[in-house]
Amino acid sequence: MEYRELGKTGLRLSSISLGASSLGAVFRDIDEPEGIRTVHAAIANGINFIDVSPYYGFTKAEILLGKALKTIPRDKYFLSTKIGRYGIDGVKSWDYSAARAEQSIEESMKRLNIDYIDLLHVHDIEFSDLNQVIQETIPALLKIKKKGKVGHIGITGLPLEKHKYIIENLPAGTIDAILSFCHFCLNDDSLNDHVPFFLKNETGIINASPLSMGLLTSRGAPAWHPASEKLRKLCAKAALLCADAGYPIEQLAVSFSVSNTAITTTLVSTASSENILRNIEWSGMPLNTQLLSEVQELLKPVFRETWENS
Repeated sequence: MEYRELGKTGLRLSSISLGASSLGAVFRDIDEPEGIRTVHAAIANGINFIDVSPYYGFTKAEILLGKALKTIPRDKYFLSTKIGRYGIDGVKSWDYSAARAEQSIEESMKRLNIDYIDLLHVHDIEFSDLNQVIQETIPALLKIKKKGKVGHIGITGLPLEKHKYIIENLPAGTIDAILSFCHFCLNDDSLNDHVPFFLKNETGIINASPLSMGLLTSRGAPAWHPASEKLRKLCAKAALLCADAGYPIEQLAVSFSVSNTAITTTLVSTASSENILRNIEWSGMPLNTQLLSEVQELLKPVFRETWENS
């Protein structure tokens, strides 16, 4: 396993890491014991970073992850969770106030069976008033950081420009990391355009969803996926191209996502121990550059096409 520095945090993270959204049955029903085995398999095979949120499964992911972490020494992993985006009884909600942030951190630590959060993100900033995040949310997190409950502060979201806006409007060094999803994968590498800015500001880069939320899979995108029909069809063709080459598109996607060493880590979300082991293996294999060129040529008409978060 390769390990890379996350900005100026001093944290050395595995180049591939575990996204715990699947533990909340966000994508499909899961088997709880298998979900716990997945976390254990990840840590036992070199992954040392796990990302979760109270929003995933409306606290289910944090609860199940907390069960899995009970038997794992705290020094074996770094953990990030989030504040700002929530949900209850099937209803989504957002609250970026200072009071809710402090309450949320305490709730998350209790569910996760920990007393310290290595990295705390403001979740999906595109749903916030960015000025509230700058003037209220982040200052509140800095106070909590001084109390020793949080090690580092980050932000997440789909539109990359909003990350830049927040970083530019806070004192230098305030934001330790950003988490970007669906912007460094086979069909969209737009995160590349922003890498120099993040590096200049010593902001660590976390990449998520190398399979573009299921677009880049052999079984195809789920029905709820917000991608256009044209993007769906061309990704399906790309999957067939890879299959004909005897090389799963999932493997190509993971290999591509971990290939950029400026990106500290890529989150893979799964509740399958077999799947996490397969992804760890793929992350250590050389990138098939010939097949990559063929897939990117096929995807040219929809390259960097994106969608709105929901």
